[in-house]
Amino acid sequence: MAGSKTRLVSPEAALPGRGTPIPSAERHAVLGTALKAPLSTSQQEALFGCGCFWGAEKGFWRLPGVITTAVGYAGGFTPNPTYEEVCSGGTGHTEVVRVVWDVNAVDFSDLLKLFWECHDPTQGMGQGNDTGTQYRSAIYVADAALLPQAEASRDRYQALLTAAGRGAITTELASGKPFYFAEAYHQQYLAKPGSRPYCSARPSGVLLDGFPGAAYKLPPAVWSHYDWSIDHCVLRGENSPIQP
Repeated sequence: MAGSKTRLVSPEAALPGRGTPIPSAERHAVLGTALKAPLSTSQQEALFGCGCFWGAEKGFWRLPGVITTAVGYAGGFTPNPTYEEVCSGGTGHTEVVRVVWDVNAVDFSDLLKLFWECHDPTQGMGQGNDTGTQYRSAIYVADAALLPQAEASRDRYQALLTAAGRGAITTELASGKPFYFAEAYHQQYLAKPGSRPYCSARPSGVLLDGFPGAAYKLPPAVWSHYDWSIDHCVLRGENSPIQP
């Protein structure tokens, strides 16, 4: 899944895309939930870019309280892009995981903890062996009210990274970015027979603790299923959701 572009394309130079969505899956291959259902009053959604979206999606769908996940493209300029167009660097998009969660079971701060810990947010236009604008780190929230919490988590994680001798975070934080579903074969890819066990994420091993606005709901036992001292640890875990 190697990319070829390491500089973000301008809106004027972006590929034109298309007016209709590309075909995708309708239901989650592991959770059995609808990928495109409207949110209920007890649900929220956010988009997370952590490098290659295959492994990142598995990390999120296993969390208790997550209703559904889907992979796709966001943060660029081309409407309804294909995977090949995104990988060309001509759309400006990054690969993201759309996460829908039950606010009564899991907090946004729990998802932020997973996000920061599961990859290296200091790598700019790439992650691990993957280089290109489509692998850059990003958080895009649908509800702008969530943005201050994301910013607070970033600032705390930066302090922890700095103390550990790591570099500056390059993660994009924004609200209101359109999400385009990726092709059906990408959805829950790692749970499908014959899939290639691949994940580009290189976690730093630094764990996120409390930060202003954090209201963690998940117990410590949940996080024992993720060992960030091991590269690609999500590949070693089961596909089924973690039981709290």
